[in-house]
Amino acid sequence: MDADDIRSAALQSKAWPYEEARKLLKRWAANGIPGAKPAGDPMVFETGYGPSGLPHIGTFNEVARTSFVRHAYEELTGNPTRLIAFSDDMDGLRKVPDNVPNQGMLAEYLGKPLTRIPDPFGTHPSFAEHNNSMLRTFLDRFNFEYEFLSATDCYTSGRFDEVIRKVLHAWDGIMNVMLPTLGEDRRKTYSPLLPISPSTGRVLQVPVEVIDAEAGLIAFDDEDGSRIRQSAFGGLAKLQWKVDWAARWVALGVDYEMSGKDLIDSVTQSGKIARILGARPPEGFNYEMFLDEKGEKISKSKGNGLSLEEWLRYGSEPSLSFYIYREPRRAKSLHIGVIPRAVDEYWQFRGNYPGQPVEQKLGNPVHHIHGGDVPASTLPVTYGLLLNLVSLPGMADKDTVWKFVQRYAPGTSAESDQELDELIGLAVNYARDFVGPTLKRRAPSKMEAEALRDLDSELAELPVDAPAEDIQTQVFEVGKRHPFENLRAWFQALYETLLGSSQGPRMGSFIALYGIDNSRRLIAEALDSVAA
Repeated sequence: MDADDIRSAALQSKAWPYEEARKLLKRWAANGIPGAKPAGDPMVFETGYGPSGLPHIGTFNEVARTSFVRHAYEELTGNPTRLIAFSDDMDGLRKVPDNVPNQGMLAEYLGKPLTRIPDPFGTHPSFAEHNNSMLRTFLDRFNFEYEFLSATDCYTSGRFDEVIRKVLHAWDGIMNVMLPTLGEDRRKTYSPLLPISPSTGRVLQVPVEVIDAEAGLIAFDDEDGSRIRQSAFGGLAKLQWKVDWAARWVALGVDYEMSGKDLIDSVTQSGKIARILGARPPEGFNYEMFLDEKGEKISKSKGNGLSLEEWLRYGSEPSLSFYIYREPRRAKSLHIGVIPRAVDEYWQFRGNYPGQPVEQKLGNPVHHIHGGDVPASTLPVTYGLLLNLVSLPGMADKDTVWKFVQRYAPGTSAESDQELDELIGLAVNYARDFVGPTLKRRAPSKMEAEALRDLDSELAELPVDAPAEDIQTQVFEVGKRHPFENLRAWFQALYETLLGSSQGPRMGSFIALYGIDNSRRLIAEALDSVAA
């Protein structure tokens, strides 16, 4: 597609990444170029990460969605961008995570900055460096383009000194923003700045007195009760959470950052503080949270969510990106049961993409998932069809499944069709873990048995390589000849008696894939159950 055609269509597109990117066009205008920052500076996007835990599906969600907007802005303007992945690794450790070793050792370091806590895994100089390494490996795994920044580095190097100075000068204004949002007890100890104790190394939640804002000199009571006067610069203190967020936007020149709906109030307060510090808050939006299969909010502490590893055991990475892309402002279920549909819908949208006009392409999720470079290949079978095949007895390994697929789609192979090979493996995993244990074929009724005998006779007349559409036509015709309430009842009878499920694939496609002779054996087994 021509870049000018893309830009013209993107200016009108209702796809949410373009709607978000158009906010940035209004944010800056220099030299007559919409959306261009002064002196050609790049538009800065940011995502934040709390390294007290390991990267998870929420991390993927935020970085992926931000990347969609970033690419949309680049298509709209052709201007440079940066994506900062920021680690809050100077935060004090509030509690010991459940999923790490050496928890007793970690308990001794509660309250200390994560970069000053030994690595419980024993592989890095600190706990923060271990988890930061995990984050970078995670982001690299999915080929995200980003720049990593550590809060500790920003504070200790002096990069944040100037914005801390601004906070000290604007102390009263910031307190006026924050105090009304706090309970009575918290107001007594609240401070926009958290000093590091010179005696214990802990991040202190204590009242702070500003002695000299310009020089960065503060005073506070240490844990032993002694009055301390020390600098707020050079990593000897860090900013309180909402003040820190605002200061980060100011110091790094952040133009865009999204966040979850649970942070709406934080965005409001941090935005007010950013304005007090003399900057404009970034653009962005608050996405809805994921729900479990019961409709309850997913919580890491409850363990009711779906992990990234679980999704990738049963679904492809593009299918996860596809699911995350769609309707970010609507609460959606995120559990094992949504994966098959997400996989098939991803491939359906991908298959439609080449034949669409530019306006529809820009509204197609796969355009954003693949950064405009959508692979041209398609699949001869759906994930749902594969699930029905691999759920049958004796089909729970890739090599066996490939024999059926190659007969159905000659010329395919694991070597030449790697995405299909991956999909077969994912379907085997899903069927083994979730589908197979739930299947229970029922005996057909007398009327259903007559229809099955009729279908068997029709299949016997077809050539072994009959196309799926011809088989589907015969299945339809048989259903019409028997007194089913409707054709849906006929197909449901086929699914329940042959496959052991209340729903299933197009029977013509399934029979063509499984083979006419094998399908006739399924019919014979169903009829034998009537006799038994």
